Amino acid sequence: MKFIVLFEDAADADPGIRAAYMKDHIAFLESNAAVVEAAGPLTDGGKRGRDGLWIVEAEDQSAVVQLIHSDPFWPTGLRASYSILPWKQVYRDGRGLIPT
Repeated sequence: MKFIVLFEDAADADPGIRAAYMKDHIAFLESNAAVVEAAGPLTDGGKRGRDGLWIVEAEDQSAVVQLIHSDPFWPTGLRASYSILPWKQVYRDGRGLIPT
């Protein structure tokens, strides 16, 4: 099942946290490439990354929670919260995925 994970960064987080842990965060995403299909920051007009979004393929929501809590960003205080939304993909690569 696919899930969208939306992260909200803490308003009072040290701005250096993202930079300090980015290498570990990317290595974590790469080591979980079988389940994290896409990931990246949201932006404020393309100038600065903030918050974040993942597209995840997982058995259930509890597996997604476990993945989030394993991310090196999680224990740093960078993330204030997250939302996990089940997602049904109906369009990809220029075509519909639902039989008509």
